[in-house]
Amino acid sequence: MVAKKKETAAKTEEKKTAKKAPAKKAAAKKETKATVKTVVEKKVSKTAKKSLDDLKTVVKEVEAPVKEEKVEVKAEPKVAEPRQPKKDKFGRSQAVGKKKDAIARVYLKLGKGKITVNDRDLKDYFPRPVLQMIINQPFAVTAREGQYDVVCTATGGGLSGQAYALRHGISRALDLFEPELHTALKKAGFLTRDSRIVERKKPGLSKARKRFQFSKR
Repeated sequence: MVAKKKETAAKTEEKKTAKKAPAKKAAAKKETKATVKTVVEKKVSKTAKKSLDDLKTVVKEVEAPVKEEKVEVKAEPKVAEPRQPKKDKFGRSQAVGKKKDAIARVYLKLGKGKITVNDRDLKDYFPRPVLQMIINQPFAVTAREGQYDVVCTATGGGLSGQAYALRHGISRALDLFEPELHTALKKAGFLTRDSRIVERKKPGLSKARKRFQFSKR
């Protein structure tokens, strides 16, 4: 009898558990559905927010005023202004010419073509016609012969060096008095200082390069 009672009690408990199981499963399904819904809603809300933010940015870009592109305007090359003549209060242009050890200080102004060197006339100071021609070369090249008076003080060197120094000084003074003559004087080479000087004597030699006579026997 006791055994039968136990069996019937176990069967009733099994039936109860069997009845409760589908209810638990249904509750579990409901819980899972609810969690899935919440997860999906969260994801949807995130995506919606992102899309809204993207839309807002697009709207701002569209509504923002279009910036005008700055067009760089290339500046036109500056044209060099013509040089102005340089004269002192007496209407003279001053320049210095050099050659070897000779230095010539030149004062040039409009006149009749008179050239004085160290308070002496050109032909008295430079009697050689070649030196006179060298001194008058700047006026011949620029077609200004007999139009300027020149006063010069020459120091150092010999007559030939002083003549070339005077030519250099006259050319530079002409360039200052009339800047338009610059190209003609430059092409002739009268504005460049001749940098050649006497080479120094070397020890063991009789001159800069000359050697003493050598005898083998």
